[in-house]
Amino acid sequence: MKSPGINSKKRLFAVLCFCAFIFLALIVRLFIIQIVQGEQLQEKALSQWTRDTALSALRGRIVDREGTVLAQSGTAYKVLLWPQVIAKASPTERNRIASELAKILDLDEGSVLQKVSDVTKQEIVLKRQVERETVDKISALKLGNGVVIAVDTKRYYPSGRLFSQLIGFTTIDGVGQEGLERTFDKYLAGKNGRMITETDRKGNTLAYGVQEYIEPLDGFDLVLTVDKVVQSFLVKALEEAYTVNRAVSAQGILMNCKTGEIIAIASIPDYDPNAPPRDDLDLLRELVKNRVVTDAYEPGSTFKVVTLSSALDSGNAGKHTSVYCPGYRIIAGAKVKCWRSGGHGQQDLAKAVQNSCNPGFMDMALRMGTDSFYDYIYAFGFGSTTGSGLTGESRGIVTHEKYIREADLARIGFGQSIAVTPVQLATAVCAAVNGGNLMQPYIIDRILSRSGEVILENKPTPIRRVIKPETSSMVRELLEGVVVEGSGRNAAIPGYRVGGKTGTAQKYVNGKPSSSALVASFIGFAPADDPELVLLIIVDEPQVGVVFGSTVAAPFFKKVMEQTLRHYGFTPEELPQTVTVPDVTGITVAQAKNKLYNAGLEAVYQAEDTVIAQIPKAGDQVQKGTEVLLYTELTAPDPEAEETVMVTVPDVSDMTRLEANDALKELGLVIVFDPPDRYGKAVSQAPRAGSKVPYGSQVRVEFSRID
Repeated sequence: MKSPGINSKKRLFAVLCFCAFIFLALIVRLFIIQIVQGEQLQEKALSQWTRDTALSALRGRIVDREGTVLAQSGTAYKVLLWPQVIAKASPTERNRIASELAKILDLDEGSVLQKVSDVTKQEIVLKRQVERETVDKISALKLGNGVVIAVDTKRYYPSGRLFSQLIGFTTIDGVGQEGLERTFDKYLAGKNGRMITETDRKGNTLAYGVQEYIEPLDGFDLVLTVDKVVQSFLVKALEEAYTVNRAVSAQGILMNCKTGEIIAIASIPDYDPNAPPRDDLDLLRELVKNRVVTDAYEPGSTFKVVTLSSALDSGNAGKHTSVYCPGYRIIAGAKVKCWRSGGHGQQDLAKAVQNSCNPGFMDMALRMGTDSFYDYIYAFGFGSTTGSGLTGESRGIVTHEKYIREADLARIGFGQSIAVTPVQLATAVCAAVNGGNLMQPYIIDRILSRSGEVILENKPTPIRRVIKPETSSMVRELLEGVVVEGSGRNAAIPGYRVGGKTGTAQKYVNGKPSSSALVASFIGFAPADDPELVLLIIVDEPQVGVVFGSTVAAPFFKKVMEQTLRHYGFTPEELPQTVTVPDVTGITVAQAKNKLYNAGLEAVYQAEDTVIAQIPKAGDQVQKGTEVLLYTELTAPDPEAEETVMVTVPDVSDMTRLEANDALKELGLVIVFDPPDRYGKAVSQAPRAGSKVPYGSQVRVEFSRID
């Protein structure tokens, strides 16, 4: 037999090589498919023969102290598309489906048609949180098996605006976005489930296919310390204060001073968490802020409660302390005024507190000294957050004591040169009147599972003793005198013993205190002999001519506190002499003044014009001698309401930057480094040394060299 020739061997070898190459390529391809891409392809295959539908967990509820629901997840629906099923319909029918859905769901028709035609996907969520009425309309159109309605959840806030900044809201996916919804999202959210169903290659459910169901785990419930009824009292009063005073905002917080529970908390203007203005982010950012905990402000005379408590407790003031007020104090060469330009003359401590006399409180602060006074300021909780559990809480602004000069300390005594948050101030006053214990404020009473199991529970927590019980008793007595005989008469509630303190503070505009941008406030407590409730009302930048806490804020304190005391069953004592406020709207101020005088009341007004509104309103029962604030069309801020304090500019020649800053700050002036990169010694200044300038003015100083 003839052996194969060389050419035949070459051809055979080539065939073998080709076969080997094919086998090698197949092996490589199998390796890639099974090993490299195995997991990915398996998932893809699984998606083609199964349909995975998410099952939303029910988000936990938020309820008030009485169990009233404030936030809950209700049943809604979502509209799903199964494009592979819809693909079996005619082009005309697909266009009809897209057109009808776009019209009912308020969507872009082109976008809907694109999703309807996307056969690469088995399931597309077209719209979530659809109401039942809309679902019924879709069902009536008989759009075929490719349009599916599935159960969804939606967050509802039955009280609407009442707790908007406190509770906040969620995203459309049910994730906490603001307020307690965000802070406690991990407790409220729960865990979503899944339903996995076997399908054929066209996406149809297999009649005898396997179905896997993973049950969703519902979220926990938050039980708050707030009371919806009392919250409604507070919000209604704040809305009235905000409107009638044409204010920038109004805030309030009501606490149980013995336990630290926050019973009501609100800030106006607010919004509806059921429909937050998501299309205007700047507006939304402003409205969602809970200013009671986020905003620090100079409290003015309401801070005098802290000064008084500290001075009494440290032995630097007592019942027999005598105060002489000529209308100012000269401190480190600077004239620091009392709010009453003519002064209050000679007075004892009780009268100084009733008159809210600034020099009296300056004296207390200076007698204590920086170290002692600052010990009390920190002990009362200023300079740190309260740990309330409220979203976005600020620490306030307390300048370090090493930078405090004598004039600064004096101003802190009557509530300037220190910035606090409303929740800090309310917490501190609770300590001042409850016997001396600083209680941690809290908003979450407990967290419960759906079965009622307690997951977390808060109880009253004393942080520290700040003042002695006998000091607290004296503070209560003196502050009750403010309401009975002093500047807080408009907060008096017939039949109840009430104590409190008014406050009117200047805001800083362009680095200088403004005579027209003011904050009026009142903080008080009841019953005065054994306090349980402390309420703070703040009206920010009221646009009326006569701005005092006694007229702008105290009447609204009275309204809320009286309703709350009656709501909680506090029985009124024997009523003092009261009168009914007459209706003086629609007549001139002169006529209103006479009418009020005949009723035993006093009128507070700015312009002689027709009265368009009054506080307290007609028909209210008030103590005899109460002031009635009259509003007219001419009522407006009076920039000349306060005398301008003039300061002599010191000579800062040859001083360093630090020395010049301290010298000017001592007199209430603000240094401006011009140019800012100069150091060395001061070589020139404007205004020149010896000039008279308003308190808070800027002084430009040039230095000798560039560092």
